[in-house]
Amino acid sequence: MNADLDLLVRLNDYDRPQDVADRAVQVEDLGFDRISMGETTGWNIVPPLTLVADRTDHLGVSNDVISPFGRSPAMLAQTALTLHDAADGRFRLGLGPSSPAITERWHGEDFDRPLRRTRETIEVIRSVYDDGSPAYEGEIFEIQGLNYEREVPQSPPPIDLGTLGPKATEMAGRFGDGWAPQMFTKDGLADRLDDLERGAELAGRGLSDLRVSPIVRGIAAEDRERARELARGTIAFMLGAYGPYYGDSVAEQGYPDVVADVREAWQDRDTEEMAARLPDVVLDELAPAGTPDEVREWVEEYAAIDGVDAVRVGFVDGMTEADKETTMEALADLA
Repeated sequence: MNADLDLLVRLNDYDRPQDVADRAVQVEDLGFDRISMGETTGWNIVPPLTLVADRTDHLGVSNDVISPFGRSPAMLAQTALTLHDAADGRFRLGLGPSSPAITERWHGEDFDRPLRRTRETIEVIRSVYDDGSPAYEGEIFEIQGLNYEREVPQSPPPIDLGTLGPKATEMAGRFGDGWAPQMFTKDGLADRLDDLERGAELAGRGLSDLRVSPIVRGIAAEDRERARELARGTIAFMLGAYGPYYGDSVAEQGYPDVVADVREAWQDRDTEEMAARLPDVVLDELAPAGTPDEVREWVEEYAAIDGVDAVRVGFVDGMTEADKETTMEALADLA
């Protein structure tokens, strides 16, 4: 496989942050290129990332979508530079517009102009990278600036953006160093890459200057039907219940009736009915789920999409440790 292979892990699957580092050591031994993890309302992501950086030697270290509403831009720059030092230059910072639920119900902020806030956050971080100061005058942030107390590395942490819509993805191409979207069909991803390339061109760059690492969630198991049942439940929940954006995106990719049907079942909080309303054709478009051979073939085909540099594979809900081992080992054959 020409593309890299990343593994996305969920912090809620582990009892201690140290256990995440144990997984990272295993992932490195299996030959994956990078490990990533997200932050919502569970652990602060920095301690697990620091432990992972300390316990591994070559594995890339990333986070998925830290909210620009949850930390100041200067703190995000500090965090990225600290993790970059801890990982000996292997860290990539993940940012994204976040969601109304996380912003308002966890951080207590208004979900106001998320794209503008994300853009200005990136520009402040770049200011720290370039000049050692967050001094900035924008529509949202006005920062007089102090000096970063340490030397900024010549190659500071790249910034990956997790976006879905055309305008947000154009922003990723213009201001980011990489793009890590999720819930895209192969055709939908190819179409959105046009928006990413347009943004890159606005910045005088090309698509090849960005690391494109779409996220897919899947499972490999010898019990094919069980694997597909677990994946179907996860994908249906993300379409129908996990905020509006994933469902809206998949609807725009050609499945508005399916998304509406799944969302209707969510009105009664009937997760089994939600899964039942997700047809095989949509499941197969969005998730590698089935036997190890089927999952390898799916990921290999997804990685072959022109412009994709890595496939970031995450687990689905309900997987046992044995399921995770089988899935990682199946994918390791591609690494």
